[in-house]
Formats: sequence, structure tokens, C-alpha cells
Amino acid sequence: MTMLEVKNLRASYGRIPVLHGVDFSVERGAFIGILGHNGMGKTTLLKTILGQLPASDGEILLEGVDVTRDPAHVRASLGIGCVPQGREIFPKLSVEENLKMGLLRLKGGEVETRPAFERILEEFPRLKPLLDRSGGVLSGGEQQILAIARSLCGNPKLLMLDEPAEGIQPSIVEEIIEILRRLRVSRGLTVVLVEQKLDFIAALVDSTFVIQRGRITGSIPTDGLADTAVVREFVGFGQS
Repeated sequence: MTMLEVKNLRASYGRIPVLHGVDFSVERGAFIGILGHNGMGKTTLLKTILGQLPASDGEILLEGVDVTRDPAHVRASLGIGCVPQGREIFPKLSVEENLKMGLLRLKGGEVETRPAFERILEEFPRLKPLLDRSGGVLSGGEQQILAIARSLCGNPKLLMLDEPAEGIQPSIVEEIIEILRRLRVSRGLTVVLVEQKLDFIAALVDSTFVIQRGRITGSIPTDGLADTAVVREFVGFGQS
């Protein structure tokens, strides 16, 4: 079944058009990459799918349901989660408080949120000894793990990640890869991953869409990401 379908999607910042008719789809349980230079529309595409930026034209379908005009909080309640670029954790709140912020949209009070909280700690054991620590004193990698964990507190079925490996030390990047692989199996997550680190994308995704100047211009199979010539043909840069 198709989890996400984007049809002729267009979006602008004021009078400046950024997306020029984007078309792609993601099957349930798939991990899909979005690759492109800075300024090509990657983050704008995520924001439009999330409802943070209105679409000027086109359709966004979540499991066949048109959510194009729904506000962001409605899309979140339908199962779209996000780990934004820059993480955007609450630096003055503790790790536990950050996680509980992610649980707010769950209904049922303590009866429902306590099992969800315990499940998160089982899935992210690195966070257990950090629960009382302020988010702002964590390392960049720990903050990214916290951001991913917080996004999963709402039990999304589609998770969108915007450059999760940016500025993260290699050992934590490997840990994040393993976390996402486990979650794919345990939660059946569908993931859309915006990233410029080719090795990070290649370790996770089934295929990658290329975005240039606000349009999807092609796709690269995962094994093609290791071929510098193939990547340069589509996006003009190789492995960094």
C-alpha cells in the first residue's frame, strides 16, 4: 500500500516559487532518500508535506487520504512525524521533559502515555541515564537521538528526517543508523530522509529521489550511490 503520494506539488515563499510540480510516492514500510544541493527545495518539500508551509497547488495523500489543506497538527495526529534540521529540542527542559512533550498528543493520560514512555526508553537505552539532564548540555549526537526519540513518542507511521547526520560525530551517526534499522522492523516505520551524506543515505534507504530546482529529476538505486559518476550525473557532486 502507498503510504505517501505527492502529486504536482507546488509551494512558494511569498511570491518566490520553490517547488515546481513535485511528484513522487513512498510505499508503506519503505525508506526513501531525498538528495540535492542546498537551495534545491529539500527542506521546503518536507515543510509542505508536514503542513508548515501551504501548498499553492497539487495534492498530498497519506494512505490515500488527501491532507493537502489540513493544518500541521491534524497531519501529525494522522501519523506524520518529523525530526527537523537543527533538532529543535527544548534546551532548558530535561531529557524526560522533552520526551513527555512528544507524548502530549496521545490521549488517555497516564494509562496510555506511561507504556509509550517506557517503550521509548527501551528503544533508546542511551537516554535512560540522561533523563534528569537538560537537553542543552547534551552533545550534538545525544540531542539528535533525543529528537528522534521525541518524534516517536507520538507513534507516527511516517517519519521525515531533515539532515539527521549533520554535525554529528561518526560513532553517533553509526548508532543512529542502527536505531533506524531496528525501528523499521519493530515499528514498521516508513521514512523519508533528506540528507547530503551519501554513505548515511546508502546505509538506510531503498532508493533515492533527486531534487533539482524544485523538481524531482530522477531516482538513484541504493547501489548507485556508491558510484560517483552516477551521482554526479544527477546532482553534480560525489561522496564528501
